[in-house]
Amino acid sequence: MRAWLASSLIRLYPASRTGRRKSLRLHAARGEQVSFQLAFRTGASDRKVEAAVAAPEPLTARVRRVGYVSVPHHNTDTPADELDGLGHIPGYVPDPLLPESTAHAGPHETNAFWITVRVPADASPKSYRLQLTLTAEGEQPAALTATIVAHPAVIRSRRDFPVTHWFYCDALCDWYRVEPFSEGFWPIIESYLADLSLHNLDTSHVPLFTPPTDGVKRPNQLLDVRRRGDRYLFDWTLVRRWVAAAKKHGLSRFEWPHLFTQWGAKYAIRIYQGHGGSEKLLWDPETPSASPVYRDFLTQFLPEFKQFLEAEDLWESSFFHLSDEPHGEEAIRNYRAARRMLHQLAPWMKVMDALSDISFAREGLVDTPIPLISVAPEFVREGYPAWVYFCPGPRGRYTQRLLDTPLVKTRMFGWLCYRNRARGFLHWGYNYWYQSQTRHLINPYLTQDALWWPKWPYGDAFVVYPGEDGPVDSLRWEVFAESLQDYALLQTAGLDPDDPALEAIQDYAEFPRDESWIAQRRADLLAALDAA
Repeated sequence: MRAWLASSLIRLYPASRTGRRKSLRLHAARGEQVSFQLAFRTGASDRKVEAAVAAPEPLTARVRRVGYVSVPHHNTDTPADELDGLGHIPGYVPDPLLPESTAHAGPHETNAFWITVRVPADASPKSYRLQLTLTAEGEQPAALTATIVAHPAVIRSRRDFPVTHWFYCDALCDWYRVEPFSEGFWPIIESYLADLSLHNLDTSHVPLFTPPTDGVKRPNQLLDVRRRGDRYLFDWTLVRRWVAAAKKHGLSRFEWPHLFTQWGAKYAIRIYQGHGGSEKLLWDPETPSASPVYRDFLTQFLPEFKQFLEAEDLWESSFFHLSDEPHGEEAIRNYRAARRMLHQLAPWMKVMDALSDISFAREGLVDTPIPLISVAPEFVREGYPAWVYFCPGPRGRYTQRLLDTPLVKTRMFGWLCYRNRARGFLHWGYNYWYQSQTRHLINPYLTQDALWWPKWPYGDAFVVYPGEDGPVDSLRWEVFAESLQDYALLQTAGLDPDDPALEAIQDYAEFPRDESWIAQRRADLLAALDAA
């Protein structure tokens, strides 16, 4: 068996060749996290291998086994030089980070353990030496070393760049076989909310109503709604519980569901009697968005919603949606009418939506547009403060975090948003474990495209896998989190987005794809902070 250390920005496939690095040196501000891989390749026999890391106090180190998932195709619309895994896909791709420190590897096979090291903000600024050991039965243990250089600089929390991912508690209920909002439901939910915060997100998507996106879902409506004659009664108890849980785990912003149906606000959303356990709707699912029935509901609901936000001190930390991804002439007409109605009923409500037609911004229909990264520069040029998003696209040369996206492109994400003055980031797929647009639960360890490739690419629908009692992170999710950490480092250093150090970044498609570029820029930022 041969053992070596590898960067966190390369994928090690079962057929990957043996590396040579026996030691490495990583630099971090205090308060940061760094990752790398402890890899090995077997010879002619299978081996049971155990990994161990000894980290000096106050550093903490976590060991996880890099698992493989089967990917039958490369994703489409991407040139070969922008793909990872050529020659390995179709085949097994490393992604889930399993909470295990042992692996049973077959003959002539490469495997890896993912090592995560956290440097506390109060650690002494100096070099720390980690001892790493791989022990295989029948062989002498392999000993390797990693040095973590903790700089005097202390990284500050990211500011003014919210990051949110849509959260599917219906998938959690189905996978873990718990009823929505039962006592067994909450520990599961909290483990996933904690995971968001641990990966540098600051926003919780709150299922006030069952989210009206990507198919008709199993009802998961936090707000208890009852109709008595012409009046609607609202019970906010479970909404408060969700908000409290999110805050407990470090989430400070709250994203509320869309108030109209997806792709153009044609209909009122599905709102259920009670919490939706009986699936009894308060109106027909094809009730027009501007109908008297829905207008009457909003007339009663919106003032109570405003009162709740004020009472819970959520006003300044909330994000509101109208309709997801409206496009086309009919959609803009419906969106315009729905926006007019919201202006009349809730002039206090500022809306933000994923949309890429700049005419919505030009008309003032949306307060904060969220365009695809492929068109986001156009919004910036015209002076519209915008978030950004990506989903199944764009692909090609654009940054992404798909299962065949080179990891350095994913790690560049934070740098790209900083340079391009994005105001926030939204993604639809934190844990969508369903066949596309259906309630048919899939096994994400076996299916990564929601059974809709090539329209939905491998790796778009989720970034975490279900574990025994909480999430199993993915390699892509870890790298994405560290890209957000890079954003925070740029902010801490106070670097101007137009600084010459970032001039190699043109937009979300034209940027450096070299790990050494990231390492050098991080070194420069740390040096500047240390000297300050």
